[in-house]
Amino acid sequence: MYIPVSDMKPMKRSILLATVWLGAVWLPASGLAQQGGRGGPGFGPPGPPPKLTKIKDNIYFVENQAAKMSDLAAYGGNLTIYATNQGVVLVDSKFERNYDDVKSKIKSLTDKPVKYVILTHNHGDHSGGAAKFEAEGAQVIISTRDRENLAKTANQTWLPSLTYSGRAALFMGGNEVDLREMRGHTAGDTVAYFPAERVICSGDLVTLPWDDIPLIINYADGGNWTDWSHSIEELLKMDWDVLIPGHGPAINKQQLVDMHSRMAQVIERFRMLLREGKNQQQITETIVKEFNWGTGPAAGVIAGMMTELR
Repeated sequence: MYIPVSDMKPMKRSILLATVWLGAVWLPASGLAQQGGRGGPGFGPPGPPPKLTKIKDNIYFVENQAAKMSDLAAYGGNLTIYATNQGVVLVDSKFERNYDDVKSKIKSLTDKPVKYVILTHNHGDHSGGAAKFEAEGAQVIISTRDRENLAKTANQTWLPSLTYSGRAALFMGGNEVDLREMRGHTAGDTVAYFPAERVICSGDLVTLPWDDIPLIINYADGGNWTDWSHSIEELLKMDWDVLIPGHGPAINKQQLVDMHSRMAQVIERFRMLLREGKNQQQITETIVKEFNWGTGPAAGVIAGMMTELR
């Protein structure tokens, strides 16, 4: 865990509640995920506001009613609510403009305050509302690498004061949340694991549906497909029943196996086309035709794949 010296005093209470081990949907920077825009070319108007979906008696998540880019642009990514008798733990925070809606949904479940906000990564559709929760007394936690990514974001005026590297564990009222730093979508993706409930929050290491919110990585923030694949393999080794993705509905382990296999086929086909000397346009046309992947947000990562997978 790294805590800036200037923030040591405010952090004393949270350190007592957390035990930490030290371990060794992206769009371009001008796009929606970073800047929190309300719309974009071809997205169309959003659907109704997000809904509250029950996973366990103490775990709910706020998901968009339509898992499409138009809803992502308006309402951000999934947000998980973990209710305990000592307070609430959130995983992600949507855009800042979604704060009031999120607060009303939390109040419909519990009168306890939000104590912690765990950010799966730095992109604005997941991190934008965190500063408002911190202003109300919550501690915001992000990996050290993704705090560094957040600091590079244009016009960023706030940064979390609590970071970790490798692994961490949060204990509150007899409840445990394990944090595991992985890499793929960014250089420091955080996976939040609720072992007693057998639930995982993956952030944008997993997004769906395939045809509407495609899997992508962010090269600018240190992501890559090789590490992404390794991270999914690690997720599959863990003991869980339900995975809440960064975007889209909750899935089971077999669905993650199928998604991983499909993306692995895309990556291997991409490598094959590179070996055959195909250019970027030819590769894109082939991948889109064979896998229906490579348009929309996914088009933005093709150029980086030309270098990574060569």
